[in-house]
Amino acid sequence: MTQREASPIRGWTVVLAAVSINLILGVLYSWSVMGKALVVQWHWSRADASLPFTISAAAFALMMIFAGRWQDKIGPRYVAMLGGIMLGLGLMASSLATTPVMMLVTFGLIGGLGIGLAYSATTPPSIKWFPPAKKGLITGIVVSGVGLAAVYIAPLTQYLLGVGSIPKTFLILGMGTIVLVSLFSQFLANPPAGYTPVRASVAETTAAPAPAARPNLDWHEMLRTGQFYQLWLMFVLAASAGLMIISQVALIAKDQAHIDAWGFAPVAILAIFNTSGRVVSGFLSDRIGRANTMVLAFVLQALNMFAFSFYTTPSLLIFGAGFTGLCYGTVFTLFPATTADFYGVRNLGVNYGFVFTGFGVAGVIGPMLGGKIHDAFGSYHSAFTISAIMLLIGAALAFFLKTPLIKPTPLPTGPTGGAKEAAGRAVVRK
Repeated sequence: MTQREASPIRGWTVVLAAVSINLILGVLYSWSVMGKALVVQWHWSRADASLPFTISAAAFALMMIFAGRWQDKIGPRYVAMLGGIMLGLGLMASSLATTPVMMLVTFGLIGGLGIGLAYSATTPPSIKWFPPAKKGLITGIVVSGVGLAAVYIAPLTQYLLGVGSIPKTFLILGMGTIVLVSLFSQFLANPPAGYTPVRASVAETTAAPAPAARPNLDWHEMLRTGQFYQLWLMFVLAASAGLMIISQVALIAKDQAHIDAWGFAPVAILAIFNTSGRVVSGFLSDRIGRANTMVLAFVLQALNMFAFSFYTTPSLLIFGAGFTGLCYGTVFTLFPATTADFYGVRNLGVNYGFVFTGFGVAGVIGPMLGGKIHDAFGSYHSAFTISAIMLLIGAALAFFLKTPLIKPTPLPTGPTGGAKEAAGRAVVRK
């Protein structure tokens, strides 16, 4: 069997393994339930209970740069396995943490670095097995695992807290993470050298305006384009609102809609729609374009944020949480797919790692914005309004987003003329 004939089966095996790993890495999104327990049982302030999530998100984003480069060079399998072990150890160490500072190190720093390592090794190898016309869809499927994780992790965390304690819950989650990520990482692999994905059918290619394969720019060249900074700022503005809600939705539900015993329900609903947003936006963006899908998602999310203070019944609160998840999930499909569209897939790990640092900044802004404003004013109203304005700015930036111009230049003649791909292109700043 040729590489071309074997590619669909092998590619989908990699995708399935990547989704499975991301389902476990989504333990980050159980923090809303865990943070509520720290506030109620250990009497932490809401700002203190938000900090471990904030540090974890920042460490996650920072590690993506280095982990992306490592997986580009040595392959995804060992990077993912190391990340799972580090995350598991961070969760297990959190069972010994009794103060906010200790939790910042265990769950925040160690856990976040582990998530960044493993997450960096899931999307790049998956999309390399498929043609450019399916880039958005495959990305959406892979990253849907993280969003879907809260569907089971939130009630599982609630159950473990009910039958045990906060330390015991961390211990069980940590041990499970090490075993499962180590197992699934064995199925990750990049395509062999010279591999060419099977092209999409004629019907698919005519329906989808997905861009053809782009020249593979490295991160130095990417940073010389204005579109990188535009994408990065859009990521910060769009992700902050979602991260604020995710980190504190159980507390918001308790305050606004008096949902207490079933506080994990809004978390689970948000996760289901988060997953749907990742897959649907990938499918949609392959057809109407990444930027158009971003504008649509960001504007809808802004309207939801303006209305969030009025979600004062369980049904309305759950609607708001679900709508937040639907729109927020799009960023994890649209931004890696756009990075691949603009700068190619060969160096996608490190290139998207740089773009993904926007998530780390959003992870600081969003949760802290909600926690600090509530502690100061007794409600989240101002935080919702600020988030909505940020989303509208992000939508405006997306409206003007254009593909970078990469102007080919003649390759040098002679035996070394084709040694470096970079010799045959020049990045035109815009």
